[in-house]
Amino acid sequence: MTQTQTNDDPVQAAGCVLWRRSPVDGELEVCLVHRPKYDDWSHPKGKLKRDEDPLSGALREVAEESGYGAVPGAELPTLHYEANGRPKQVRYWAAEAAGGAFAPNDEVDRILWLPPAAARARLTQPRDRTLVDALLESLHLA
Repeated sequence: MTQTQTNDDPVQAAGCVLWRRSPVDGELEVCLVHRPKYDDWSHPKGKLKRDEDPLSGALREVAEESGYGAVPGAELPTLHYEANGRPKQVRYWAAEAAGGAFAPNDEVDRILWLPPAAARARLTQPRDRTLVDALLESLHLA
């Protein structure tokens, strides 16, 4: 049975808090993406395609926005908020970067790899900051 989307149904999206060990000092770094359309810094995320598994969608969005493959880890808190007058639900996972390279595209013009405290400070939306804390907890670093 197919359900139709109404304006009351949340927009379904997914993403990852992408992390790696710094190639310089081995310390934890978090990837943030800059979206020129919104002039904001956020975690890689995006809307799910019809019938797309949320984790598959999260990994697809990471690859599209950051250029990196990712190895998924723990599921992180789901964020609920309003966007463009509609409720939105974004599921997140911790994900370790697994090779790749960033190339600017229409959606994302820059990425940054930052230590967790700097990533928290750079994130545009306060709600995204809790995901950095959740990542640290999932990696037993909090």
